[in-house]
Amino acid sequence: MVSVEEYLNTSYSPDCDYVDGQIVERNAGEKEHSRLQYLLAAYLGARERQWGIVGFTELRVQITPTRFRISDLCVTIEPDPQPFLCIEILARDDRFAAMQERIGDYLSSGVKYVWVIDPQTRKAHSFHASG
Repeated sequence: MVSVEEYLNTSYSPDCDYVDGQIVERNAGEKEHSRLQYLLAAYLGARERQWGIVGFTELRVQITPTRFRISDLCVTIEPDPQPFLCIEILARDDRFAAMQERIGDYLSSGVKYVWVIDPQTRKAHSFHASG
């Protein structure tokens, strides 16, 4: 068991989720994952001023006082610091079924949209707080 304070004051490489006292490793992406993350960040970054958004890669998103998730990409709408969109890119070892808890965490914390993108199949799924 690790305290929230210790988690927040420790650097992990790659960064890890924190789920109710447990450090949970994330699958680090390979080339397809990394490339898609880069391209999406560049696309969103080029539109920040026009759309009034701010984008982040691998940001710690607090779900509850004892739960933090690291999103591949995260978008806020100025001036609200609450994430509006979290994007998860599946790594080779990720399974969509395992993403369901993560998606639920984001939506329950107030994130409006969650995208899950599979670079292998080139399919994307969008989830919204209202279903």
